[in-house]
Amino acid sequence: MKRLSVLMSLIILLAFNAFGQRYLTKTGHIYFYSKTPFETIEAHNRQVNCALDVKSGMFVFKVLMRSFIFEKALMQEHFNEDYVESDKFPNATFIGKIDNVKEIAFNKAGTYNAKVSGTLTIHGVSRTVHENGTFIVSDKGIAAQSKFLIKLSEYNIDIPEIVAREIANEFNIFVDVDLKSLKK
Repeated sequence: MKRLSVLMSLIILLAFNAFGQRYLTKTGHIYFYSKTPFETIEAHNRQVNCALDVKSGMFVFKVLMRSFIFEKALMQEHFNEDYVESDKFPNATFIGKIDNVKEIAFNKAGTYNAKVSGTLTIHGVSRTVHENGTFIVSDKGIAAQSKFLIKLSEYNIDIPEIVAREIANEFNIFVDVDLKSLKK
């Protein structure tokens, strides 16, 4: 499984070489948040890999699940061992495209609304998603931001009944990446 993930990442990145101008980051930020009357769960990951081809609108995300940091060490341990099973499913990925890429002037400073679709894979389960996001183009690069909701049950992440009141089935996911040009 790990080899397949690495191979897919390489194929995708090599495919980007055939397209237009590419942007990349290895230090993107994704965090998730959920709140119940009993527990607030929040974790941050600042080691997110993302590549974007502005001509085609194709882009990919790869997130190492063990890189999520929780305020409570026990929560982090349960997340990795019991819920997302990080040893078995070490990465989450998104492979997609910007549906309205022609409406975004990646060569002109400004803020642009985007419609994005693709395949989100978490816990070994792949689902087609359609989300909204924002691209902020500046002389420093391209910032991409999005907020969306996932249901743990849709990704076969089981919550034991004993803690079901403490852990919500829905989590807000926030994406914030600053992409830099690969142009030489």
